[in-house]
Amino acid sequence: MGHIADKYFKLDPWAVIEEGFDPKHGKVAESIFSLGNEYMGIRGHFDEGYSGPKHVGSYFNGFYESLNFKHPVAYNGFVLTGADMTNTVDWLYTRLEIDGEVLDLASAKFSDFRRVLDLKTGILTRTFVWETKSGKKVKLTFERFTSLVNTHIGAQKITLEPLNFSGDVKVISGMDFSIHADEKPNNWTAPRKEKVGDVFAILGETKIGKRYLCATFRLEFDGAAPTLPLIQDELFAGTEFTLSLQQGKTTSFRKLSVNYAGKVLGNAPDAWTKTFKVNKSVKIEKTDNPKDINETADVVWNKGLDLAKNKTTYEAEIAAHKAFWANVWDKLDIVIEGDDENQQGIRYCIFQLHQTYHGSDPTLNIGAKGLTGDAYGGKAFWDTEAYCLAFYIFNNPEAAKNLLEFRYSTLEQARIRAKVLDCAGACYPIATIDGWENCELWQHASLQIHVSGSVAFGIEEYDNLIGDKDFLYGHGAEMLMEIARFYVSRAQQDPHTNEYGFYGVMGVDEFHVMTNNNCFVNYLAKKSIDFALKVADEMKSGASAKWNELVKKLNLQESELAKFAEVASRMKMLQREDGVFEQHDGFFNLPHIDLKSIKKSELPLYDFWAYDRIYRTDMVKQPDVLMFLFMYAQDFSREVIKANYEYYEPICMHESSLSPSIHSVIASEIGKHDEAASFFGFATRLDLDDYNNNTYQGLHTTSISAAWTNIVYGFGGMRTDRKMLAFNPSMPKTWKKLSFKVLYQGAILSVVVDKKTTTFKTDGKAIKANVYGKEYTIDGNGVEIAIPDFYIAK
Repeated sequence: MGHIADKYFKLDPWAVIEEGFDPKHGKVAESIFSLGNEYMGIRGHFDEGYSGPKHVGSYFNGFYESLNFKHPVAYNGFVLTGADMTNTVDWLYTRLEIDGEVLDLASAKFSDFRRVLDLKTGILTRTFVWETKSGKKVKLTFERFTSLVNTHIGAQKITLEPLNFSGDVKVISGMDFSIHADEKPNNWTAPRKEKVGDVFAILGETKIGKRYLCATFRLEFDGAAPTLPLIQDELFAGTEFTLSLQQGKTTSFRKLSVNYAGKVLGNAPDAWTKTFKVNKSVKIEKTDNPKDINETADVVWNKGLDLAKNKTTYEAEIAAHKAFWANVWDKLDIVIEGDDENQQGIRYCIFQLHQTYHGSDPTLNIGAKGLTGDAYGGKAFWDTEAYCLAFYIFNNPEAAKNLLEFRYSTLEQARIRAKVLDCAGACYPIATIDGWENCELWQHASLQIHVSGSVAFGIEEYDNLIGDKDFLYGHGAEMLMEIARFYVSRAQQDPHTNEYGFYGVMGVDEFHVMTNNNCFVNYLAKKSIDFALKVADEMKSGASAKWNELVKKLNLQESELAKFAEVASRMKMLQREDGVFEQHDGFFNLPHIDLKSIKKSELPLYDFWAYDRIYRTDMVKQPDVLMFLFMYAQDFSREVIKANYEYYEPICMHESSLSPSIHSVIASEIGKHDEAASFFGFATRLDLDDYNNNTYQGLHTTSISAAWTNIVYGFGGMRTDRKMLAFNPSMPKTWKKLSFKVLYQGAILSVVVDKKTTTFKTDGKAIKANVYGKEYTIDGNGVEIAIPDFYIAK
């Protein structure tokens, strides 16, 4: 696939290690060493500053700045305004000076550089020896973490050990809002800076959206604290002090930064059309852009200071943080014997997924880059439900529920978007950070209508595995009915067959635009409507009061439900006699291109080909037909899945980082074990080895979740599109053993796969599962099952 590994970091099963510093890998390392806790994230930039190439990044989930999109002509339905996650405050800001020389690794003489991200504990440590121009040598150790327990807290510890002298070091420690990356303009003013007791505080204000962030810190010292005056600049607040160092002895100070990012409380009630130019036929009050209703400066300032008054200590916070990670690894580790690279890789993926999101706030979602970079503007896509949700269902069910609650909290925006597109119901956005459509490209914002179906898929998957009927019959059902309404209103009939389908759409494969009857869209819509009808029947018989309440709230008519059933039952699916689905009308007649004829110098195609040229062949960007065959695997026979894999795999360009994992999962399912292993080859190491040459922009967070999927759904053979969990485990022939654990129905289910057998065992509670087509009861005694010959890689 044209991907080449850059093997820069050292192999270790429990750590990511950088030995020696290569500035050419500086930005990549900043991404790799990113830390986060769902509430906030910080890239791995140097605490002490660096004048070389860098991308200093500090982000707060859901904290964004407003944007205005400039279209030469803005037709109805075009998105006019949006929002991007904004770079905020560098709470690690430190400057160290000895004999008038300020430490800067771009120009300083240094040795023994080593940086280690300990995956077991979530602690990032960096050490090196600095030799000043005057010949003084001091060993420096920088330690940091973002607390997974108290998520407003980021912590830093700096230790200095003079090796050949005794003397003073001047230190500046503070908080800096002047950071910005890639020549982007700074979005901040800082109207307030104070020292309150021993707490230093600064209030940042975004220039356009007028949102506020209060950043604070306190310092701890080994002995008596030096005098700590407030020093400030336009966008900076902090302090300066001097430490007296003794040769051969270590001296350290610790910084506890407590941050509060002001929330958006809502939108102006008379301006619901926020991001759209609205057709006059749509009865919405106003078409200009409303202001978000934000927490005020005083509220944010006071909340930040109240949090900072908690007199916790560095040692107390790091102990709680380590305990959090110990619990994660004890319960939900994945172990691969015989493959050191993927062992390190999958633990790194699990680590980043827990950092990115653990369900502390249902108004937050998962951006495509998490909190590790500015790319994609912190926006969530359909990937959340299609790729990420399963990880959280099996590792942190409450977090999974909160991801779905985010969609409910933005249901009103999805309703407005549907109206703007001349439809009913709810059309969820292809890209969003605030619930509104944030994608300025009309062909994506208006034609990629599969996000609503992905949300419905997520609700169904959550129901299958968790069985949370309170959620399903409440928020879940309301979303489902509105999603079904949208699809029924958007569907049109073929004048020759009277079948329903969707015209003028773009599926998952973004190399084909304005297509008709995209199979993925048609099938996803059909399944969404079918599930809405199933839930309606369940509620009528088992939760009639809630159903009647929902009918009244939505003004839902029986005639609508009948129309739902009609559209779903007559959905058009293009399929040949050999079982191969045609991706969309006319796809089989498109000119063929041999992917081997495309030169590496032409990649990525968006950068080197004329835009319209991409759409003129049968080349696909990523799995489209194969995607719905994965999502609803148990709807199709192995023969049908194999026929489609063999047709579509040779014409897939894998221009999306999400693509290889789905191919690997399906290859495992149909017995193509070598191909499964090949596609998996870089799934866990996409960022660690910078396969796409763009890790410097931030981590591929949703692709990281796909790596977990690749192991558990691929080699574990797990399927979740039915009420009973199903497994068909296999294993790459180079591996000796694979073991993983998942939370399921209140039990921790352990799965161990070796060359000949697979063993299932719970922590005590009995569950039922289908393994290789047979139903088993699994409990604390365990069940050992021989692997059928078909699933043994040879």
